[in-house]
Amino acid sequence: MQIAILAHEKFPGRAKTALGVLRYADYDVEAVLDRDSAGDRVADHVSDVQDAPIVAGMDDVDADVDALLIGIAPIGGGFDESWRDDVRTALERGCDVISGLHYFLEEDEEFAALAAENDCELWDVRKPHDELTVADGVAGDVDAEVILTVGTDCSVGKMTVSMELARDAREAGYDAAVIPTGQTGIMIEGWGNPIDRVVSDFTAGAVEEMIVEKGDEHDYLFVEGQGSIVHPAYSAVTCGILHGSMADQLVLCQEAGKEAIHGYESFEIPSIPSYVDLYEDLAEPLSDATITAGALNTSHLEDDEEARRAVDEYVETLGAPASDVIRFGTDDLLEALLE
Repeated sequence: MQIAILAHEKFPGRAKTALGVLRYADYDVEAVLDRDSAGDRVADHVSDVQDAPIVAGMDDVDADVDALLIGIAPIGGGFDESWRDDVRTALERGCDVISGLHYFLEEDEEFAALAAENDCELWDVRKPHDELTVADGVAGDVDAEVILTVGTDCSVGKMTVSMELARDAREAGYDAAVIPTGQTGIMIEGWGNPIDRVVSDFTAGAVEEMIVEKGDEHDYLFVEGQGSIVHPAYSAVTCGILHGSMADQLVLCQEAGKEAIHGYESFEIPSIPSYVDLYEDLAEPLSDATITAGALNTSHLEDDEEARRAVDEYVETLGAPASDVIRFGTDDLLEALLE
């Protein structure tokens, strides 16, 4: 499928959905929409993902595209009205629109009418299906080893780490799959339950449903984590995934040098040993999950030597193997997780 990605004024800094799709999804990206960087190319900003021209808007996309994908995940998941013209233009051109927002495009009267008129699909990725229910407490019974990425905060790389570990495990000959729990993972994998949109009583059940569906088909399941157990807004979804997955192993993801919760800077990041105790103690009544490995996001550090020192310090503090999976690969982590 040929797509354009909407990432206005956020690329690449906060457009993590756009970056995830560019790096992992099986789409041909013909253009990225960003008014601030129009005239550049993706490769001018990020070197290790699919390249594409950056244009000011949908009117500037010369290539034929099948869909416009909204590649921004703002706090609260709202729709910015400055995007309306681009979505409208896409629908008028007969393009489907893929959105991971909490604002459902199919409930927008203008977009719904244009989609019907032009035979387009509006895929609201964050809309869960109607048959979800409470967990039965059976995720621990599957044959697969369940490995969950957990974080010290949002946007520290949990989805990226899950994707990298699963991909590299498969390349090494292991039978591994991803369990997508957020909008970006669902866009990449083409299926999944959007855990942060599920009724709270059904959160663990929504994760369990996916574990049970895939657990006897694969040897390893890498579950995409969400939020952080100490996050003032999103800790509930983190706990639901932890208990619903009944994970066997955890990978603690952190951003180098991060000292406060993003968007809630009055709350400091606790110490790494505190996170280890919090996650393992919370998991313990339901599973024997331990933090077996760690992942450190050093993307804001330009110097490789500085990044390596940061990873080494993280290894020492965590007391487990760790790596920046983009910069230095996953070998040390997979050796610990798959042994």
